Amino acid sequence: MGDSSPQIQENLAERPKDYEQVMATTPDVHNHSVAMKIQMDEENYEKYVTTTLEEKPSKGEVLCWYLYELCSYFIHTVLIPIVFPLIISQTVSMPHEPQRGWLNSYRDLKCRKNEMQLYEGLIQRSISVSDMNFSPLEWTSISWFTGLILSAPLLAIVSIHLDYDTNPQLIPGVATGLGVIFCLPVGFFRKSWILPLYIAIIVAANTIGAAFHARHLGLMIRGFIGSTIMKTRFPDRRAFGSYLSLYSTAAGCLGAAIISSFTYHMLGRNDHFTALWIVSIFSGLKWGVGLVHVFSANRPSASAFSSSNSIPKIHALSIFKFPFAVGSLAAVFLSSFSTMCIFAGGVLYAIGYLCLQPVNILFLWLMYFVFPILSLSLLHLLQQVIRADAMKMKLLGFLLATLSSGFGFYFHKDNWEMKHLLVFAGVQTTATGLLHAFGRLLWLECSPAGKEGAFSVWFSWVRGLGTCAGFALATAVPGNIGRSFGVAFWAGIAGMVILIFGNITSFGAAKAAGLVIEDGETASPAYGWDDDGMDVQGSVIIDTPTQGKI
Repeated sequence: MGDSSPQIQENLAERPKDYEQVMATTPDVHNHSVAMKIQMDEENYEKYVTTTLEEKPSKGEVLCWYLYELCSYFIHTVLIPIVFPLIISQTVSMPHEPQRGWLNSYRDLKCRKNEMQLYEGLIQRSISVSDMNFSPLEWTSISWFTGLILSAPLLAIVSIHLDYDTNPQLIPGVATGLGVIFCLPVGFFRKSWILPLYIAIIVAANTIGAAFHARHLGLMIRGFIGSTIMKTRFPDRRAFGSYLSLYSTAAGCLGAAIISSFTYHMLGRNDHFTALWIVSIFSGLKWGVGLVHVFSANRPSASAFSSSNSIPKIHALSIFKFPFAVGSLAAVFLSSFSTMCIFAGGVLYAIGYLCLQPVNILFLWLMYFVFPILSLSLLHLLQQVIRADAMKMKLLGFLLATLSSGFGFYFHKDNWEMKHLLVFAGVQTTATGLLHAFGRLLWLECSPAGKEGAFSVWFSWVRGLGTCAGFALATAVPGNIGRSFGVAFWAGIAGMVILIFGNITSFGAAKAAGLVIEDGETASPAYGWDDDGMDVQGSVIIDTPTQGKI
């Protein structure tokens, strides 16, 4: 990072051994051009080391990175898809009593009046805009999509800031702070028309924060393993990256379990609107704790020391020069789409059709958000034994997702018992964790050094778009659980087809990005500086030893 780093000084000292000898024995008169070339190579080497070599991440830095996932993962898994639809349902008139009455579910199972009123309040189209009517669930989908549209042009600017600014944490910090602030006044006005503003700003802020968080993972991996490495060192990179991403996802699931449990507790109050407002306030404060990571993590990218005139105006679009990145991005969309489609459709089906008791809904949420803490840890051990890369582990996630959605579709006309729901939730949440953790890791393997910001904003935005699309599909017709599971099944199949027939592998993606080289090869121009970034007058191969235990 800085020039005063001991690690950088050590690498600056490791110049070619014959440099001084060549300079001393080269006559200035006859070999002036040779001497000038060697001097340029030396200057290029120093520039390379001082601008691209990452420091080893400290334990405190890694823990703070986990902390941000703990404090932000629940935004797109609990706050937006669960809490905000419930808040919106409390801003409209009471739902009309269905023909079957309040005491029967859509499967003619006995229910409590309060549960069915809560469910009907979510699905009845009680929000009028001109000649159109929307349900609170549909109103949430529209607000969610609006936030993603608003964030798209901002992310193009953020990508340049993350990759070319020496203080890349400033904009993500401001965005996260703005999102935290807009979580607090949700209950000031009990009007449905104001809530899309809050949701859109929170979505945009979370998208920017998630991009910063994903980018930081790529820089920490390079800092721990080294810069451009040989093929024999790639297993170290794979092991350390999966370790960070998996346990970060487990921390995020723990944070989501805390918010979902608190939501269940507050729904026991008589005044649901005020109770859910308190949940939103608590969510904002919890999210604000993650600012510790944002403002303590200052890792400028490899391109941060380039001259301002070398910054490309379409930096965010540079990812499309890498074929592996395009296929991996499509897999990110399909994985987030299928997992949210299954989650949202399954929860609505359990409440409105199976009419689970409130305490069983809590158990279902806890299984979904707590079980990955165990299952992902065990799967990480399995990954190390079978030496699977991120692509194969993501393929396993797609396989589990298609398994759960396929069984759900086949038995969607049956009345599921609680034990069946718990098994279903355990399998599906493991698939969700795998797809999130290894989807992020595989995407970063596609990113050359100096482009982590551009790649991360695409990952964050496309993941949000897929999650929003899955939520919108599952909630548009909440009673049609077969459609939700069926579409999610084919989305999982499509994801597997892209990974397999696209020949996307972690090593292949990293090699194409210039992060890994074969024995005897020289460093790829894609690494460090290219035609979109800094100027390079020579190639340098850096293969530092592993700087710690994995």
